[in-house]
Amino acid sequence: MNPILRSRDRINFRSLLTALCLTLTIVSFTGLGEARAQEQRLRTLTVTGRGIEVIPTTQTQVRLGVEVQGKTAAEVQQEAARRSSAVVELLRSRPVEKLETTGITLNPTYSYENNQQRLTGYTATNTVTFRINTQSAGTLLDDAVNAGATRIDGVSFVAVESAIESARKQALRKATQDAQSQADAVLSSINLKRGEILSIQVNGASAPPPVYRQFATRAAVADATTPVVGGEQQIEASVTLQISY
Repeated sequence: MNPILRSRDRINFRSLLTALCLTLTIVSFTGLGEARAQEQRLRTLTVTGRGIEVIPTTQTQVRLGVEVQGKTAAEVQQEAARRSSAVVELLRSRPVEKLETTGITLNPTYSYENNQQRLTGYTATNTVTFRINTQSAGTLLDDAVNAGATRIDGVSFVAVESAIESARKQALRKATQDAQSQADAVLSSINLKRGEILSIQVNGASAPPPVYRQFATRAAVADATTPVVGGEQQIEASVTLQISY
């Protein structure tokens, strides 16, 4: 065989062998990288932290109204409208917020004697809700009763929106710190350390809706004001972290 051809064959064989070795090396490193990535995905810890922030309430949300009873639907409705207008006019003259009508009803009333139902009249109710600074709530309630309100269905206490938003952010920070603290406690107990955070899920940060408290209606007495005392509002948040180790 021609020596030149044998030399070319040897060169081609060496090139093929080198390429094969490089391919095997790349496959080996790729497989190792995938194995490490898989191991990293398996070595994760998921924890959920909670944060609570308590803030004072400065506003009172009130639900009050007018209830009128009478013989005919027309007279009852007219009287309820007259009294409600007087109450709304009073509220609009004061520094109230979020004033809105929440209910208007007109229902027949019956008496039951000897297993017989008899129409005796009608009952009309008009209900409104509003918010006012808690310090002014007692005086306003008394004035509303004098203006024609006959029922106070309840009061609830809330913080201003800016304070709630600030508390919501602080609750989220506390929840995140709590989740990290939990992860550290678990991992340190088995001699491991926390790695990078792979995912974050904010589960929420909200204030509970106002809960109305029953409030007894009474006639206003000279030199006496209905006491209204606020309280605290709790903002809760939770954050879930997936952490490698």
